[in-house]
Parts: sequence; structure tokens; C-alpha cells
Amino acid sequence: MKMHRILAEAAADITKSVFKEHRVLDHALAAAFEENPKWGKRDRSFIAETVFEVVRWRRALGFLADSEEANAMCAAQWVRMGYEIPAWWTFKGLQAAEMQAREADLAAQPRAIRESIPDWLDQLGVGELGDAWDAQISALNQRAAVFLRVNTLQTTRTKAIEWLASCNVEATEVPGLPDALVLAPGKALPKPLRTDGRVEIQDAGSQLIAPLVDPQAGERIIDACSGAGGKALHLAALMGNTGRVYAMDVDAKKLSELDRRAKRAGATCLKSKLIVATTPADFSNIADRLLIDAPCSGLGTLKRQPDLKWRLKPAQLERVRAIQKELLATYPAMLKPGGRLVYATCSILPSENRAAVSSLLENGGFTLVEERTISPAATGVDGFYAATLRKHDC
Repeated sequence: MKMHRILAEAAADITKSVFKEHRVLDHALAAAFEENPKWGKRDRSFIAETVFEVVRWRRALGFLADSEEANAMCAAQWVRMGYEIPAWWTFKGLQAAEMQAREADLAAQPRAIRESIPDWLDQLGVGELGDAWDAQISALNQRAAVFLRVNTLQTTRTKAIEWLASCNVEATEVPGLPDALVLAPGKALPKPLRTDGRVEIQDAGSQLIAPLVDPQAGERIIDACSGAGGKALHLAALMGNTGRVYAMDVDAKKLSELDRRAKRAGATCLKSKLIVATTPADFSNIADRLLIDAPCSGLGTLKRQPDLKWRLKPAQLERVRAIQKELLATYPAMLKPGGRLVYATCSILPSENRAAVSSLLENGGFTLVEERTISPAATGVDGFYAATLRKHDC
């Protein structure tokens, strides 16, 4: 198989920007594609696969190439993809035949190398999850499928499948999730369909969280860390667009994006609200149900964000743990007595999950109803944690 020099250089340049400038991989790819509109579907696919897999397997590819140079790691990935490394591609490292020979030795390397994670993260995973860490990090290194959530305010799952098929997109139902669809392996949702409003891109694990809130028609629900609003939109759909969903966040840009998404989804019961210092007091005892989808390490999403493991630092993890406990100490004031609280993260670390919930329980005023851990190793989807609690009546 032959490679185009411009595309190869673009892939290497994006990879370098992710590693050296700590750019977010998705953003770096999107910017490159926007700057080069003449690249076709196959061109973009080649670049995206190269960058994602080099970032995902950084240390393993570095071992195969015996080099930490981006060009060398790209070469090692292209060997894995079945490409012949052209003579014009220059790099410092082993040649293709030597890389292939080293594949047999990769399994004997330390887990941090063969699973391509920083040493500190490997030590943390073992410390928090013990023997289960092996299976979890292995699962998180697998490519992510694309899951969709059908917007039931506009259509049904059956009609959504038919509509997607008419657009040459094959989607199938996901057992156990009444609004979920999954695309065929390696397939993506074309850009024009992402803004139609009938479906939203949302991982299957994430789609399990809003139903735990159990929103009822006519209630007032607060999504206190809504971001761009995937779960808030799901809540609005589950409520049949009745009552009120307050989607709150400290980031005004994310709320602006949420407003756009809500408009195209037809979620008229949803109202965005920028969080300020007085928000918990202003909304005291207002909510029938409260979702705190807390800021976290995001380690449960490494399938889709492999660059995260290289950007995350121990100090950042300490900060998000402190934020989680602070939110659980202040935001529950917005919940009515007897109300339902769901605390959720997209982390697989107990220190961000049950440890944070325990801090709330120790302060009194809440009873733990249930916990749910969504394991990437067991389910093949993103890792999530959710705890459902009831606020005491007095």
C-alpha cells in the first residue's frame, strides 16, 4: 500500500502537536481538516487513524521503533497498518523489518510500556484497583464504537434507524438501552447528520446516567455540571419536555453550545444557567432531583480520548478530587428535602467515586440508595460511576 507524502507529514505534525504542545487530539484533527477542505474521506481516515493509534500506543510504538521521535512512532504504526515505509520518510529508529521482529518481545515488557500509559498512572491504577487494573486498562486501549442516543422528542428508534439507513449509515439497537444505537465498527456519523436533531452522539455508558435520576413529568430537575448538555438533553427527553430542566455550568461557552443543541433537539423545557457564587443559595430547595456529573479525571473515556493520559498530571487529579468533595458539600442545598441526588463521574477510580460520596454521607443528611459502576472491561463502553442518594426530609 502506498502513502501520500503530504498526508503522512500532516499526521506526524498533528501527533507532534499533541505530544509537545499538549493539544487536545480531537481539536487538533478538526483544525487540520478545516484548514484542508480538499482532503477526501480516505485522506482524513488515514490521518485520523494514524494520529489516534500513535497517541494511544505511544510507548509500545516507541519500544517497537526503539525511538521516542514522532516520525519513528508513525512509521511503527504504519507498519502495523500494513503500509510499506517509503524511502522519502526519514526518522531516527529501527527499520520496518526490525520493528516487526520486536512485536514478539512487546508482551514481555512492563505493563506501562505494553499498554502505553505513564508510569505514575500505572502505579495509581494498581493502587486503586489492584488486579482489576490489567483488564480495565486493556479495555480502555480498545477503539471506541460510536453510540448514538435517539432524541425521542423528535422521533422513535425505529424511525431513526430507517432515516440513518436512507443516509447510508447502518445503525443497530443496543440491548438494555431503549434509546441507544451503535454504528458498525470503524464507522462515524457524517457531519451533516450530527446537527439534524434526531440523534445525538453519546456513549452507551453515559446514556445510563440520566435514567438513574428518574425524572418525572412536571418536575424541576437541576443538572449542576451540565457542560454542553448531553445528559441534560436526555433528561428533557425522558420528561417528555414537561416541567423544567435547569442546565448549569461554570463555563459560558459550553452553555452556549448547549443552547444550540437544545434548540435543534426541540428541548423547550431546558433552561441554561451560568453558575456563580450565589447559585446554590438562589436555588435553595428548588430541585425535585439533582444530578452532579462532577468534573473528574475522565479516565473512563480513554477509548475516545487517548491523549488524555498524556495530558493528565497527578496534581490535576488532586484538584478534581477536591472539587468533587466541594460540590457535594454545596450543591445539595439546591435539592428539596426528600429529593433524589445522583452523583456521577466518567472515572474508574474509587478515590473519585465512592470516596467522594462517603464524604457526603459522613456529613449526614443523605441515605445511599444504590451505586452503579460501569466497567469498560465488562461492558466494552466508557467507564462511569453513579451513586443515587435520598435527601432526608428534615
